[in-house]
Amino acid sequence: MTTEEKMFHLQTAAMEEARAEGNAIIRQHEEALNGVFEQHCQEAKRQAETRIKAEKVNARQQLNMASSKAQLELKREIGRTQMELKKKLFEEVEILLKEYMETEAYRRLLVEYIEKAAAFADGGEMTIYINPIDADKKDYLEEHTGMELTVSKEDFKGGIRAVLRGRNILIDHAFKGALESEYQKFLFRGGEKGA
Repeated sequence: MTTEEKMFHLQTAAMEEARAEGNAIIRQHEEALNGVFEQHCQEAKRQAETRIKAEKVNARQQLNMASSKAQLELKREIGRTQMELKKKLFEEVEILLKEYMETEAYRRLLVEYIEKAAAFADGGEMTIYINPIDADKKDYLEEHTGMELTVSKEDFKGGIRAVLRGRNILIDHAFKGALESEYQKFLFRGGEKGA
């Protein structure tokens, strides 16, 4: 099985799993909305039966409007607070990442990434880029991997990138893309344990 076939198979499997998860989420939301809709219908019937005087109808309408307005403002405030907390969380993640990048474990990780890229290239022409922040590690990494490295002009927040021009392949073990992806996917889950 060729690499392209493996990638196609992996992509197909991942897409099927993503569709299945998406469909399950849609079903859950649909069931929840149907339940809310049923509750809403029952409440509307009860209100219609209990409304006797026009004054009560007017008072209930005003109360509902005030409640909706308060809920909307509360949701906006929760959204703003969650966004602030998300930014603070990822600022802390970046601080921890910078601290990690000063450790021996990070150097070993870079060596591992470089060796994997070299193995994948299988002797083919390849350019391996390290992050500008890691320029001080260049000699160490070249000594431990036997590979010639290039310091990138672009800050990709750590990790490595390797380009196999002959095969048009980018091996991306950069932290920047991973952080951005996690930032986009991150959601607060309402205080669930373990989330």
